[in-house]
Amino acid sequence: MIQIGKALISEDIIEKEFVCNLSACKGACCVDGDAGAPLSKDELPILEAIYDKVKPFLTAQGIKAIEEQGLYTANEYGEHETTLVGGKDCAYVIFDEKKTALCGIEEAYNQGEVDWKKPISCHLYPIRVQDYSEFFAVNYHKWEICDDACSLGKEFQVPVYKFVKQALIRKFGEDWYAELEKVAEEYQKDKKEN
Repeated sequence: MIQIGKALISEDIIEKEFVCNLSACKGACCVDGDAGAPLSKDELPILEAIYDKVKPFLTAQGIKAIEEQGLYTANEYGEHETTLVGGKDCAYVIFDEKKTALCGIEEAYNQGEVDWKKPISCHLYPIRVQDYSEFFAVNYHKWEICDDACSLGKEFQVPVYKFVKQALIRKFGEDWYAELEKVAEEYQKDKKEN
């Protein structure tokens, strides 16, 4: 583990390589699984404030799920998540002409309708951040549906932390990310020498 400020970081985010390969996976992370995307408590009022502007971008099924279940749900641990359609697809998912899953919130952001890109957990993926009272655990989440992303990352030699640079800056700030880059360079240098 590496520590920067209050964040304990897994070496996997420096060692593993990753570049989303949407043409291969078709955005499976938005439609596979049995839980919605994690939401922090401070994201809930944002979702409430922007929903009316995001709604026109969503599918009829997504809107129906939100109307029935709410803008977000809570799991058995009391943690908030995006609402699911039929226990599978994220209610905020939309599809392009190639049937690739995309984020309706992000589409509203791209069209200038809202100023919030999407939940930070989605922006950070494949990194998962667990917020404990004394520290943040920053870990790489391995999921077989992302095997193509791992292959593409290896081909382009892009470590996970570089792939999610903008999301890490959004979560922890520019100075924190600059420190992570220094630590990662030292880590890689030490690894080559040993």
